[in-house]
Amino acid sequence: MELKKIHISDIGKIVTGKTPRTSVAENYDGYIPFLTPSDDLSHKSAPKTTKTLTEQGLNEVRNCLLPSRSICVSCIGSDLGKVVMTKEPTVTNQQFNSIIPNKNFNADFVYYFMTLVGRELNYLSKTSTAVPIINKSSFSNYEIEVPDLETQNRIASILSSIDSKIELNRRINDNLEQQAQALFKSWFVDFEPFRGGEFVDSELGLIPKGWRVVSLGEVTKQITEKVGNREDVTVLSPINSGELVLSEEYFTKQVFSKDLSKYLIVNPLSFAYNPARINIGSIGLNTFDFVGCVSPVYVVFECEPNYQYFFDFFKRTAMFKDEVALRAIGGVRQSLGYNDLSLIKTIYPTSDVVVEFNNLYLKMKEVMIKNTDQNEKFISLRDSLLPKLMSGELKINEFNC
Repeated sequence: MELKKIHISDIGKIVTGKTPRTSVAENYDGYIPFLTPSDDLSHKSAPKTTKTLTEQGLNEVRNCLLPSRSICVSCIGSDLGKVVMTKEPTVTNQQFNSIIPNKNFNADFVYYFMTLVGRELNYLSKTSTAVPIINKSSFSNYEIEVPDLETQNRIASILSSIDSKIELNRRINDNLEQQAQALFKSWFVDFEPFRGGEFVDSELGLIPKGWRVVSLGEVTKQITEKVGNREDVTVLSPINSGELVLSEEYFTKQVFSKDLSKYLIVNPLSFAYNPARINIGSIGLNTFDFVGCVSPVYVVFECEPNYQYFFDFFKRTAMFKDEVALRAIGGVRQSLGYNDLSLIKTIYPTSDVVVEFNNLYLKMKEVMIKNTDQNEKFISLRDSLLPKLMSGELKINEFNC
């Protein structure tokens, strides 16, 4: 395969993002996606962004509006080198340099190729002790080697076919997750399956007979066990999506101490959260089948048997979030310790009802786990193919595109 040496700027127009004035509230909460590194950058297509701009906000940064199928590369901080492709006209903040490919380049190929370049940039950035950053000039002038357009099209077709399978599994999982949340609301908020039975009054309104209203302190227990000399534990981190993830896999650099002896044990189906970040949703359930641990500044607690999934859904409700906002103290980074968390009240169904809910939910979860495992294999295959296709180790004509 013949490769041509070029600079990234030869691929197309390079656009560095910009943030409209945050002091002007009217600039935000519109319909125009505003991509920042805090959004999920783990998929090919740009996610639904946390922040959006209005037309007024766009007018402040109109030269930064990217068309669909632009390639956005994070160029600062721990996320440096992460790449996504826009699905619709989008603005990014200044932490992204983006490429609007010209007619001589296949946009899908550019996305896949830039994931390789992103890894190189991330590695090079770590040679400095300063905050890693790749400015527009360095990004634009970075030298690369690319094949002709026909070869780009073939490579993009091969890799896109794998990504299509990944995206299908993700959509199925998203749909199942929405069904599970709808099931929780139907049972434990609207009481739809129980409307034919007897209801009794409570401080939270009418509830099915036999159910009760409890404070979380009555039905949860704080865990303060430390790692000590144990070596069979893995460091976990709660993230904004409400999950506990493996720290080493999620973060691009180590964010935890080398000495884990004072870290708190998180057993399977126990919860952990950072008291200073609970207001943004970072409270997670250990769904792994092994013991984890978290920073000693975190809070760890467990529910009564069978109620773990009930609480996992309850913490996503508006009622729980409102209670957190009411009880948390501090400014932007509000804090909520276990003593305050334990005061939050909830409707508490009987154990037999919760077990029945668990049985339905776990059937959905089984499919989601299967799809996730399959996607991990697809991702591994996709990521291993690109360098082999680029190097000629694998011949493109051996694939049916």
